[in-house]
Amino acid sequence: MAESNESPAAQELAAELDPTAAANARLLARLQELFGADAFTDVEEPYGLLTVTTTRERIHEIIDVLHGEEQLQLNFLTTMCGMHWPEQEGRELGMVYHLHSLTQNLRLRLKIFFPIADPVVPTLTDIYATANWMEREAYDFFGIIFTGHPNLIRILNVEDMDYHPMRREYPLEDGTREDKTDLFFGR
Repeated sequence: MAESNESPAAQELAAELDPTAAANARLLARLQELFGADAFTDVEEPYGLLTVTTTRERIHEIIDVLHGEEQLQLNFLTTMCGMHWPEQEGRELGMVYHLHSLTQNLRLRLKIFFPIADPVVPTLTDIYATANWMEREAYDFFGIIFTGHPNLIRILNVEDMDYHPMRREYPLEDGTREDKTDLFFGR
């Protein structure tokens, strides 16, 4: 996407040279038209995928509107998954939502962040049936609680586990192991 401080002519030229950037610029303009410019922060385009951050208070409304919006037709929830960033105080946990328009060939990544002390997010099962299993997975591995979910129980781990294994709270390797040496493993 062209820098916002570039002239309109420079932005148009950049859009002509890169059709993905042009589609992303139109998508961002439509998002801002629907929800206001202040609804999204941290607008990026890694690998040509428009990525915006919003709040958990607005995520359900935004995805609900985008699901039924005629112009964009972002009606396919490709994936949603949890994140854990322990170094970001007050924003340790997060969710990523990938929406796709099969007819318009548009993709959008939405992110939300929230404190680990309050891991509550609204469910999307009333919008997308596929959100059911993806939310159960995020609950199972990250401990994110989805209010309104019809059956929020663990999906892969046993019910009596008292921790969430994908959180970055555990060492990746056992430091006491003696069978691994740098000589054999290139470390």
